[in-house]
Amino acid sequence: MASVSAKVTPHLVHRKTQTTSCSPSLQLQSSRSRFPRQSLTPSNPSLFFNSVRSSRCSVISRAATFETGDIADSFDQVSIFTASGESVMLKDLLGQNEEIAVVSLLRHFGCPCCWELASALKEAKARFDSANVKLIAIGVGGPDKARILAERLPFPMDCLYADPERKAYDVLGLYHGFGRTFFNPASAKVLSRFESLKEAVKNYSIEATPDDRSGVLQQGGMFVFKGKKLMYSHKDEGTGDHAPLDDIFDVCGCRIPVTY
Repeated sequence: MASVSAKVTPHLVHRKTQTTSCSPSLQLQSSRSRFPRQSLTPSNPSLFFNSVRSSRCSVISRAATFETGDIADSFDQVSIFTASGESVMLKDLLGQNEEIAVVSLLRHFGCPCCWELASALKEAKARFDSANVKLIAIGVGGPDKARILAERLPFPMDCLYADPERKAYDVLGLYHGFGRTFFNPASAKVLSRFESLKEAVKNYSIEATPDDRSGVLQQGGMFVFKGKKLMYSHKDEGTGDHAPLDDIFDVCGCRIPVTY
């Protein structure tokens, strides 16, 4: 994956990012390089957990380093699949000019927390549609795994895409690793959503888990684009650390007006 360098323009992008003490000149690196997909169990636990503890400094959101517009241009080589198995280019899914698109990257199709997020997105779709906002949900796994979620949750297949090689996740610099998946404190947030999680997984099937088991260590994120302009970015710090949908509604301009 080609490296990308650009000026940081934080005033142009509404986003949630972590606090970091890293030098601004720190070279960007993908979380995949820190947590190789070939192995789910670290050969040296001491070195592994030291790297997890330092990841807040050394792994930086790629979205936070793009000039406005550049991040969408980086999608030129990112091909994913529809739930029915057709190959599509991610850049072609984004809106043109003033069109707004919400791009939600789930962890993987066999993740119960992602079934909860997909359920919330399904409920929000009518509000997105009324504001002419396009919903794009992407998950790790093949199209057959996407169809399991789509059929059993259920979830609209025309909004669902599969990224078995995690190409979009790499470009956006989303986290990947054992520590992020199982030990990050942000994962505790899911405990406050126990009832919604239980409801979402009533028809859950572990068969939706990707065949490449390293995919279960992937973390997701949420992005909002206006044409090619990045308006909002959120990288999940841990499993279930989803972007607040109220923030997404605000950015998209589709929050329900308050009546008195």
